[in-house]
Amino acid sequence: MLIRCPNCNSHDLGKVSTNQLYCWHCFIELTTNKNQISSVYQVEEDGTLTSLNDLFLDESQQQVNG
Repeated sequence: MLIRCPNCNSHDLGKVSTNQLYCWHCFIELTTNKNQISSVYQVEEDGTLTSLNDLFLDESQQQVNG
């Protein structure tokens, strides 16, 4: 299964770790679980991550995952 970025719809994703991907086009980080996106983060200039789950994940996913 090919995962696409929920922000820019790009499939140009780099692997950060086993369950983490990074979009080279819009600079967000995705956490996956069983080939589904479970968390979405914006990478800030200082390297910290800001959650974007409320923008990209529906309520049922948020309740299960967090």
